[in-house]
Amino acid sequence: MTGALHVFTAGLAAGVLRYQRCAACGAAQTGQRLACTACGHTVLIWHDAAGTGTVWSASTVHRAPTDAWRAEVPYTLVLVTLDEGPRVMAHGRPGLAIGQRVRAEAVTLAGTALMRFVPA
Repeated sequence: MTGALHVFTAGLAAGVLRYQRCAACGAAQTGQRLACTACGHTVLIWHDAAGTGTVWSASTVHRAPTDAWRAEVPYTLVLVTLDEGPRVMAHGRPGLAIGQRVRAEAVTLAGTALMRFVPA
């Protein structure tokens, strides 16, 4: 596990959604990156997100990707534009709609620390 990945996953385990912001151009991005997706600069600074945003897309998953997830189906995946700018894919409470305001909450599903978005 790389140091950058550790920062992100440690945040999830602590109930904090983290993102990176480029030191050169200010672009925000989620996940672990080694370089800015906007300008290619390699200095990225970690920030804690407020955890609020707007649903960009939503989908219901009916087929478990592994046996560990079988008990969780069906579940909802959402693409949320965080108030800080970047877009993140996460679990969502069933029934979330495009354009709806949401907030993140920490959950553990199939033994993994995750974020789930619920209505704000």
